[in-house]
Amino acid sequence: QVQLVESGGGLVQAGDSLRLSCVASGRTFRTYRMGWLRQAPGKAREFVAELNWSGVNTYYADSVRGRFTISRDNAKNAVYLQMNNLKPEDTAVYYCAADPSNLRGKFDYWGQGTQVTVSS
Repeated sequence: QVQLVESGGGLVQAGDSLRLSCVASGRTFRTYRMGWLRQAPGKAREFVAELNWSGVNTYYADSVRGRFTISRDNAKNAVYLQMNNLKPEDTAVYYCAADPSNLRGKFDYWGQGTQVTVSS
């Protein structure tokens, strides 16, 4: 079992940066694939980024590639999402997610979410 707690959301202007953090409980964190997904009002939840247990392999949605960077620190049981050059369309609730498998896009554990609002 893994519990995830996100932080770092907020209200920013277009072009600004934010760094989201997610701290996980559990000794097996370092073996889990981690990801960030988001859900805007009235829209379905969408994939943002994920990385494997070592952090070597990373994957991004086309809409954020080149602006967002996902990383992890297994010593701190933490995963991060550095978001640069934010756009109004990035406004959403961002969720941290974890999964013990190697199946990309599959996540069994979720945080409660953190709101990111980007004004134009």
